[in-house]
Amino acid sequence: MEEENYDSRKIDGKSLSGKVEEQVRQGVVQLKAEKGITPGLATILIGEDPASRMYVRLKHKACERVGIHAEDQNMPASTTQEELMQRIRELNSRDDIHAILLQLPLPAHLDDKAAMLAIDPAKDADGFHPYNMGKLLIGEEGLVPCTPKGVIRALEEYKVAIQGRHAVVVGHSNVVGKPMAAMLINRNATVSVCHVFTDDLKKYTLDADILVVGTGVKHLIKEDMVKEGAVIFDVGITEENGKVYGDVDFDNVVRKASLITPVPGGVGPMTIAILMEHVLMAAKGA
Repeated sequence: MEEENYDSRKIDGKSLSGKVEEQVRQGVVQLKAEKGITPGLATILIGEDPASRMYVRLKHKACERVGIHAEDQNMPASTTQEELMQRIRELNSRDDIHAILLQLPLPAHLDDKAAMLAIDPAKDADGFHPYNMGKLLIGEEGLVPCTPKGVIRALEEYKVAIQGRHAVVVGHSNVVGKPMAAMLINRNATVSVCHVFTDDLKKYTLDADILVVGTGVKHLIKEDMVKEGAVIFDVGITEENGKVYGDVDFDNVVRKASLITPVPGGVGPMTIAILMEHVLMAAKGA
């Protein structure tokens, strides 16, 4: 009986992502019917990194499911900065490509910031362009980073109150931590951002009504670090011996959480579903 109870505390990212994808699929059908436009996504993958290849493959499969045209711009690891910039300029100018995704990390000799800056902000599928990040900061959320937007969507779907609650974000990356904090502030949460230099992490996490963790440190968050009834999003991934672990010690923390995302099957599917939503948004704005 208790096990069943714990099951009800899991945030089902797969089912939620299916719901978002279905909305996107209907939007794609409508856009084709009304304007004759098929949304197009170009992914740029440089080199042969297995994890990056897998992520790109998952994104392309999602495009197939929702009716988005996807192109894989696969470039060798020896690609120069100028060759990459030229490819981005070409994609910026194409009318049939509405969104561009540069798969990170890039090989060490390439400047990812310069490349991100070269992407047309209106085609910035990942929401990493400084223009889109700046809009997020002043409360205008258009194309924003997909993972934190997926967390917000799940909070809304599960009817979790955000206004006035204490939200703690562990990790201050540009991909998750910083934009996550901004989105929570935009919804009137009181937000604490913790990171590797935070003194006494437990003091903060114990006070969190909503806890979002994205550090890539296996089982960083233990049962004694969360308060009863907290809502927890585990965005971190660590792979060991072919098994995937999150930043949260799920099996023990689930006893105290009111809602919690598993790893895998939590935030990951939502990130890809939000990406699909962004491609449709970009195509509608084109």
